[in-house]
Amino acid sequence: MQRSILAVGLLLTAAMSWGGMFPVAKPALAVMDPFYMTLIRYASVAVILLLIIGLVEGPRAWRTEGHLLKLFLLGSLGFAGFNLLAFTGLEHAEPEHGAVIMALMPMITVLLSWLLKGERPAPFTLAMIVLAFSGVFLVITGGDPARAFGGGEAQWDLLFLAGAVCWVSYTMGGGLFPQWSPVRYTALTCTLGSITLAAIALGLTAAGSIQVPTWTEVVDLHSTFAYLIVMGGLVAVLSWNTGIRMLGPVNGVLFINFVPVTAFAIGIAQGRAFSLHEVAGAALVISALIANNLYLRRQLRVAARQVPAAAVACPGR
Repeated sequence: MQRSILAVGLLLTAAMSWGGMFPVAKPALAVMDPFYMTLIRYASVAVILLLIIGLVEGPRAWRTEGHLLKLFLLGSLGFAGFNLLAFTGLEHAEPEHGAVIMALMPMITVLLSWLLKGERPAPFTLAMIVLAFSGVFLVITGGDPARAFGGGEAQWDLLFLAGAVCWVSYTMGGGLFPQWSPVRYTALTCTLGSITLAAIALGLTAAGSIQVPTWTEVVDLHSTFAYLIVMGGLVAVLSWNTGIRMLGPVNGVLFINFVPVTAFAIGIAQGRAFSLHEVAGAALVISALIANNLYLRRQLRVAARQVPAAAVACPGR
């Protein structure tokens, strides 16, 4: 019982930390571009995580064991791809929209598993995926489809979606390293992803597209960076990975629903008024995730009952 309570607390902490990430970062983007903001954030997280695995698992945990290129690609997808796309979109879109799209990640995982592994989802799950994406479409278009295809504001929300695909790809890549701890996988990929972030930021600086932030700008944003590094980075990732391991993916994934809930709650506290389309769309996404989770639970119970029955029918096997 205590283990379950701890797992719930960890997953709630992770989801609510991620839910607060976009509202916290939004004002800071008026001061600093997303490229250097993301670089400072994850370079700091990488150093801390490398120290943690060095102390807990020993210096051998810093080795890539021949997987350098694979880890570099995955780190670039997860930490450069997701964050640059999401924070660039955040410069022009509402933070709550990004949080709703982030809640789509379980459905995106199903689609990528189908595409890459041939694991076709059940018809009910497909129907829930359609419902969830319909909810996101309602949120980002405000009920006006022309916004999605007319080069309007919705194009920035689509960057969130592309970033979510990058993060899901990175998360699925963790399955390639079953013998590694989640902290080790995160530390090495975060470090390599930070190299990609640095290359992109320095390249854009050399081209004159962005400028290196001043020390004063960094200091002025110290509270924002404290949240992004500690809560949105270290605490959220480690709490999520630990909670999922303790509670299981079927139960744990439900807590992703608290990401948009937290973002909308912060928006209301800040005095923001939401349209009916935004609220209805977010409700559709959350409903689809819950319904599919209940369906998966039922399928697991049916499968569990069938295994003992098969064992009784075939005692010699």
